[in-house]
Amino acid sequence: MAASSAVPPNRQLPKKEYDLFKSIAKFYEIKQYKKGLKAADQVLKKFPNHGETQAMKGLCLSCVERKDEAYSLVKTALRNDMRSHVCWHVYGLLFRADHDYQEAIKCYKQALRIEKDNMTILRDISLLQIQMRDLAGFQETRRQILVQKPNSKLHWMGFAVASHLRGRRDQAVEIIDSYTGTQNKDPHLAKEETLQSKFEDSELVLYRNQLLSEKGALEEALGHLRSAEAKVVDRFGWLSKEAELLQLLGRFDEARDAWRRLLIDYAAENYAAHRGWQCALLELDAVNTRRMLDLKACDLPSTHLTLDEAQRA
Repeated sequence: MAASSAVPPNRQLPKKEYDLFKSIAKFYEIKQYKKGLKAADQVLKKFPNHGETQAMKGLCLSCVERKDEAYSLVKTALRNDMRSHVCWHVYGLLFRADHDYQEAIKCYKQALRIEKDNMTILRDISLLQIQMRDLAGFQETRRQILVQKPNSKLHWMGFAVASHLRGRRDQAVEIIDSYTGTQNKDPHLAKEETLQSKFEDSELVLYRNQLLSEKGALEEALGHLRSAEAKVVDRFGWLSKEAELLQLLGRFDEARDAWRRLLIDYAAENYAAHRGWQCALLELDAVNTRRMLDLKACDLPSTHLTLDEAQRA
């Protein structure tokens, strides 16, 4: 038998049929659905009530526009093997394909009750949770993924972004700091410096700085930005952030110098830089500065604010 003794008897297959069953998933992934259906039929010919094979056949049927048959077969598969995470996952995939995301999430959660550490299901449910704006669920799923695969930078950043989206900026900063600290200690996370890694590290510095700024720690953000200047590849991004932080802190003379340097050296035709420059000239407070910096396209503070005589001068 190809399966271990831990596999329920109704799920076990001889080696030949087990290999055929595994091939169904491969055919599905490369979109050779007819071959997947043929392999499923070969297994079902000898084991007509094998739930997981029925589910995989239903998945292939759904991809050849035979949706009714697909749903019917997957429901039969669940009756034959209610404790199979494969059957529940496939059922969720059918709902997802039909944009019924709430039902898909329910199926994924049921699959995770059976196979709680399955990375494929965890990734699938996290995508639907963020699409449905289930931020609490998304954060918890990204935490579970990180626990399963802590050696991946992607999973650390996924958890940090999930925390950020929930408004937990302090936690997001702590996650980034934990990652960078672990990176220095763990040889699996340490990497040879390449051009790509320099850009990744640069963006991570700017993202951490954004979190500090958003949570109102402006002095800390400015200190962090200046201490990490050598790591930032995006010179325009660094100068923009420095000018913005100086403006938000009410240090208008320094802010004007920073915006002027940015306009002369990097962004003479950049409207975002011109918006910042006007904010500094008008000496706007932090609330109005944030509002003006969020303007789009060619909009400028001078066209959105009622200016007094001193500001007009």
